[in-house]
Amino acid sequence: MGANVDLREAQLDFSGEGRKPLEELSARKTKPKDHKLGHRARLRERLLAGGPEGMPDYELLELILTLAIPRRDVKPLAKELIGRFGSYAGVLSADVDALRAAPGLGDTAVAAIKSVQASALRLAKTQMQEKAVLSNWEAVQAYLQSTMAHLPREQFRLLLLDRKNAVIADEMLSEGTVDQTAVYPREILRRALALDASALILVHNHPSGDPSPSQMDITMTREIIDVCRKVNVQVHDHIIVGKFGQTSFKQLGLL
Repeated sequence: MGANVDLREAQLDFSGEGRKPLEELSARKTKPKDHKLGHRARLRERLLAGGPEGMPDYELLELILTLAIPRRDVKPLAKELIGRFGSYAGVLSADVDALRAAPGLGDTAVAAIKSVQASALRLAKTQMQEKAVLSNWEAVQAYLQSTMAHLPREQFRLLLLDRKNAVIADEMLSEGTVDQTAVYPREILRRALALDASALILVHNHPSGDPSPSQMDITMTREIIDVCRKVNVQVHDHIIVGKFGQTSFKQLGLL
């Protein structure tokens, strides 16, 4: 009798509980793939096949974030960051402390964002330096826009040119507050003479976003031109960079 009871119990166990591991294994085999992983793959395929032109800004930012955050849906984070900093360019240009303060970003993600910005700036600068600036003006404008448009404080830069109008130096001379920075004509002249520059392009940004020149900008530019003229250094232009555009003193007839 004992043997029969054991057999029945074994049969019940085999036909009942003993089948569960097989069912669970089968369920695991047929479990659908994570749709988030598929979404990331589709983003990569779209970028590689068609380039970035057809992708909205938040998807480009998503791709950057996936490199640093491999196991989380980063679409909401990408959209939140663009809203927080105003634009895709605003995210890339934000300083490290501001990015660290954003919820959801660790140092790895911040480093990924800043490395993309650094690569873009280096590419733009290389393209600007490939030709004489007067025949490569679009590249010059693109470089200045990417470098200065989203700075939180006013900054004054100097492009120093050789006799063929190629860039020999790109220097930041001063950085000030949200609406002004100190500029000294003698310091500009000193740098031009030290590097044997034949011409200059003056550049500064308006963090307010409006690139229109102030009366102070106009007066300061004329003082610089007068000082440089005495030693045969030409001022080709003074460019003011705003968030969405630039103003050229030359085009306005102010030089």
